[in-house]
Amino acid sequence: MAIIEEEEEEESLLDHLPKTYTKGGLKTMPFIIVNETLEKVASYGLQPNMVIYLMKVYNLEIVTATSLLSMWSALSHGLALLGAFVSDSFLGRFTVVAIGSISSLLGMTILWLTTMVPQLRPSRCDHFEINECNRPTPAQLLVLLFSFGTIALGAGFVRPCSIAFGADQLDNKENPNNKRIMESYFNWYYATIGMSTLVATTLIVYIQDAFGWQIGFGIPAILMFFSVSAFLLGSSMYIKVSASESLFTGFFQVLVASVRKRNIDLHSVNCEDYYHQSSDSEIQAFTSSFRCLNKSCIIEDPERDINPDGFASNPWRLCSVEQVVSLKSLLRVVPMWSSNIMVQLSLNQFSFATLQTKTMDRHIFSDFEIPAGSFSVFMVITLVIWIAFYDRALVPIKARYTGQPGGLSPVLRMGIGLVLSAAAMVLSAITEGIRRGIAIDQKEPQDGPNINMSAMWFVPQYVLLGLADAFNAIGLVEFLYSELPKSMSSFVVAIFTLGMSVSGFFGSALVNVVDIVTSYGGGVSWLSSNINNGHLDYYYWLLAFLNVVNFLHFLLIICRYNRHEQEVKEKQCEYSTQRA
Repeated sequence: MAIIEEEEEEESLLDHLPKTYTKGGLKTMPFIIVNETLEKVASYGLQPNMVIYLMKVYNLEIVTATSLLSMWSALSHGLALLGAFVSDSFLGRFTVVAIGSISSLLGMTILWLTTMVPQLRPSRCDHFEINECNRPTPAQLLVLLFSFGTIALGAGFVRPCSIAFGADQLDNKENPNNKRIMESYFNWYYATIGMSTLVATTLIVYIQDAFGWQIGFGIPAILMFFSVSAFLLGSSMYIKVSASESLFTGFFQVLVASVRKRNIDLHSVNCEDYYHQSSDSEIQAFTSSFRCLNKSCIIEDPERDINPDGFASNPWRLCSVEQVVSLKSLLRVVPMWSSNIMVQLSLNQFSFATLQTKTMDRHIFSDFEIPAGSFSVFMVITLVIWIAFYDRALVPIKARYTGQPGGLSPVLRMGIGLVLSAAAMVLSAITEGIRRGIAIDQKEPQDGPNINMSAMWFVPQYVLLGLADAFNAIGLVEFLYSELPKSMSSFVVAIFTLGMSVSGFFGSALVNVVDIVTSYGGGVSWLSSNINNGHLDYYYWLLAFLNVVNFLHFLLIICRYNRHEQEVKEKQCEYSTQRA
């Protein structure tokens, strides 16, 4: 009955579409969502066990492998900005998603070939000590890095544009049910992302463990082939919005114009001297922060600077107030945004955790054990359960007893997330200390039998990390939406993704620095490839300390943010009076 009701609802929504509306609509959703879903299953399914593949097959040290994977993650997220820029300014979303999907398919196919063609990887090593094994040749390493690079390029092009491309198909202002359709689309889109992550971290990882690398890497490549095919199959039905000017271009124009007008004295300028792109533009106030940028929208010569149609004759010399306010808003949220980097770094310790749980007893039942790379599923499950509980139970309870609608403030949730992230790293350090002690007492090598300790002891730290992500990440996104102008709402995802990229680069640098410093003078590195000889627990204590420092940094940001909010209110009132 539920399925019939959903089909009837979908038909009723389609009936409201204009009869001439031949392209786009709900009929395109299967192609777009299948493309994004399979891309995520394929790419996310490769990540959990990749550190084992690099160490076992390519004979890389743990530091080299984790550093490489951190850089891969950083590149995947960082290229999202490039994908968004190319899509908005040059090629349009359809072309960018198509290029990204094909790029991912190429990269996964090459990675699959490294499991089947012996010449593409080093010779097999039966020794435990990696130092005694053959290293990959430059050519073999180049093939591996090329596959990682093309997969990263594909992810960077598909992920920021796919959701917007789907919205293009449904966003029909003439439809009275347009808002309802868009809400349904976003709900289903994010639901499929969650399901994709669960499938990737459970089924794909299990296949890799049970059937080997050839089948384990072959299935993601095949799924990516179906992803590309599904997307291209619906090509004739898509609405393909042409590229237009990007926000990135507007930001660069403000910077260039400010430099050109650096000698202007701001003290002699009135609000009438500022250029507004339209007469009905929203009243916006200039604060004392980044005052040098105000110069970019000062009209020096009206006849030279303004065209008869009211637009700037040279946008690289005269910008609008709206452009300046947008850039200032972006710069103002950078400190708060930066506090999320340490949380993302804590979330990305899967490579070490995979090696830790691999040495432990992972059995749930006597004949079934959880794959070492699948323990992150507990973090995803925690995230989903908490979001549902918060939205459906906690928020209504709070509204009932306080009389105020809505949940906890975004800033408060971000702070709670930072505390939980630090607590998760403390728990990780304690758990690893216990695990290492048991392994040494049993005198078990890293590749030996499981130590007498259940891997379920790692579940609490994943639960804390899931809660940290739910509080901090969602709080940050809501904060960005509330602080940035409406014209920049589509930019929020790109800003958040950039934080994940920065955390990847920082994580790679941190791992290398820790390895160099702790192995100085011939000592055993904390991050030794034999984790029983190293001290991962010390590394986790270091991350816990950095999380505490990050929380103190966050408190300072809040104090400054509150002062700035008061200044904005005062300036807004003063500026409104001037314009009146």
